[in-house]
Amino acid sequence: MSDAARSAAPTFSTEAWSRNAPLYEAIRTLPFNDALADGTLSQERFQHYMVQDAHYLIAFGRALAIAAGKADDPDGLVQFAEAAKVAVVVERSLHTEFFTRFGIAPADFARTQMSPVCHHYSSFLIGTAHAEPYPVVLAALLPCFWIYAEIGRDILGRAVRPNPYDAWIDTYAGEDFHEAVRAVIATTNRAAAAASADERARMHHAYTRACQLEWMFWDSAWRLADWPV
Repeated sequence: MSDAARSAAPTFSTEAWSRNAPLYEAIRTLPFNDALADGTLSQERFQHYMVQDAHYLIAFGRALAIAAGKADDPDGLVQFAEAAKVAVVVERSLHTEFFTRFGIAPADFARTQMSPVCHHYSSFLIGTAHAEPYPVVLAALLPCFWIYAEIGRDILGRAVRPNPYDAWIDTYAGEDFHEAVRAVIATTNRAAAAASADERARMHHAYTRACQLEWMFWDSAWRLADWPV
């Protein structure tokens, strides 16, 4: 493809969002997110979500660190190394605040194993990060950033305030988080523009699979899902 044709083509993010818009709408209207917005989400369901999300963030941070190692320029290396730090250090501070509020001791967290969906999502990210080229890794990581930003803003727009989950809403609806998300979208688009047709197809597959797992993660928390045997 010529440079002119590349510049005229839609960006990867535009294509990915359009193709997966029904998935986003399914996530936006999940019972978990509706109840979080109106403040009626049970403490038990939110605790389940937060504990599993804390497990997930460790794997997410590892996948980001691998992305940093595969980055094709120094800016990407710094961007994703910093993102890995934020995932493990900064966002976990939010979990610590809720753990303290809801009486979840560190030992309780340590004894709680990953749910089936959390294990699946974490394994998908780590496996993709190790096995796939840089553009595909970014596509797999992008939904966790982008969907959380959009869900955060959506919930903020319809939330009952004060809300027991104000800190969660404000974190993901906040401009600092959205600025970071825009930067990841831009980096993913740059990587996609230089990717082969096969790599771009694999990027779309990875992006959609991550979106599906985002839906499953919230649904799992609503159902308080655990290992059946």
